[in-house]
Amino acid sequence: MERLEVLKTYKIYIGGAFPRTESGRTYPLKDSKGTLLANMCLSSRKDVRNSVVAARKAFGGWSSKTAFNRGQILYRLAEMMEGRKVQLVDELIQMGKTKPNAEQEVLLSIDRCIYYAGWCDKYQAIVSSVNPVSSNHFNFTVAEPTGVVGLIADEKSGLIGLISMLLPIIAGGNTCIVLASETKAMSSITLAELINSSDVPGGVVNILTGNLDELAQTFSTHMDINSLALSRESKLMKAMAENCVSNVKRFSIYSENWTKIESQGLDFIARFQEYKTTWHPIEKIGGASGGY
Repeated sequence: MERLEVLKTYKIYIGGAFPRTESGRTYPLKDSKGTLLANMCLSSRKDVRNSVVAARKAFGGWSSKTAFNRGQILYRLAEMMEGRKVQLVDELIQMGKTKPNAEQEVLLSIDRCIYYAGWCDKYQAIVSSVNPVSSNHFNFTVAEPTGVVGLIADEKSGLIGLISMLLPIIAGGNTCIVLASETKAMSSITLAELINSSDVPGGVVNILTGNLDELAQTFSTHMDINSLALSRESKLMKAMAENCVSNVKRFSIYSENWTKIESQGLDFIARFQEYKTTWHPIEKIGGASGGY
């Protein structure tokens, strides 16, 4: 008797755990030839809401960590990816990549982790400033994380697109809810397993799999998602942008070739920062003209 292969059902990642979707639904993940690779959870709107709760709960602790510590954690993630790069390459090959391209994508993803780990304790020195004023005050402008960011990952890229969008968001102290590529979701959940086994606190990154058409409205209208980043063509893009405008949510559209050096940099961190200006009075001592 021929044995039937037991295919893995990949769960979603919310709040540092791997629950099944609230809807109980799955969809088949197939390669370009129609071969069944695995079963993926078909996330529901309730899963998005659960992810937002987890991300908001984790935001205070993650944003208050020292920038140096966040850099250490992202470097640890790169170490974990290095240890499982054979698995990541194999999954990309199953999803249609050639072996050389899959190896290049995995190595570039690891290097990008290290790149943003290095930026964690440096970007503040560039984007913040001490401002000249004509009064007895110090005037500072400092960058603070936006909050909870929704991320619609690149549909055509299984790993490097997700990594390139996710890392600058969390490097800047934000927490994130990801909707992974629907057709190349396998490596996204493997990344969730690596995040879970590294030092990233639960809730900082939440990864869902499913259909954008079903979840677009929830992502763009949820009042506790502070910003939304999108990197795929969709007939719903205009409606999502209008929803974001109506509830004062920052809406960023990416059209990057994620393998290029230009698809990394300070700008990807800065677009998910808010800028706060503080006035601090300078006290005079004993009528002296100088201050301190």
